[in-house]
Amino acid sequence: MKRFRLQILSVLLIAVSAASAVNASAQEIVVPDGYELADSVVYIHVSGVDSLLAGKDIFHIMPLKANGGKADVEIYQPQDVAAALRRQVASNSKRSVAGYRVRIFFDNKQSARVESEETLKRFEAEYHDVKAYRTYANPYFKVTVGDFRTKSEAMALLSRIKSAFPSAFVVKENISYPVVDKSNAYIVDTIKVLRPIASTL
Repeated sequence: MKRFRLQILSVLLIAVSAASAVNASAQEIVVPDGYELADSVVYIHVSGVDSLLAGKDIFHIMPLKANGGKADVEIYQPQDVAAALRRQVASNSKRSVAGYRVRIFFDNKQSARVESEETLKRFEAEYHDVKAYRTYANPYFKVTVGDFRTKSEAMALLSRIKSAFPSAFVVKENISYPVVDKSNAYIVDTIKVLRPIASTL
């Protein structure tokens, strides 16, 4: 059996996904005195691009009956087009594009590090479907949210969060690829959190 030796930590996360839930019962988790395991819900963002097609040459994955497909799909075009596509895929492997985000925190005072962390946590707790990014560019701490190809999409998010983050504004910057299915932008999972037992006194 596996035993987890715990040092002095205020919080320890032990992820229990659906895939490993079967094995969880076979493991003994040693809980130190004064602590308890509690269920907690986490929100995991899905990939921003369909990973099944990412980086693949569309001209070579079309269905063919000889390969088990339902039909033969053939593409007729100059070789220059296929070569240009291959160059485009290779040159964009870093997966970032020009777009827009909404800046919800921007400050350089002494407490900016802590305040930026708190702002990030508050946003992530309220808006699970939108990715948030915390960065530092000397001397400023910044928290920006969302990945939008157009300014109008960013403005829609701005109007949605303006009451909770009144100083928010739209910025133009390089973004990660936006999620393909915006209505299913995240997966809900459960983890076990080791936390101190609340005092009854």
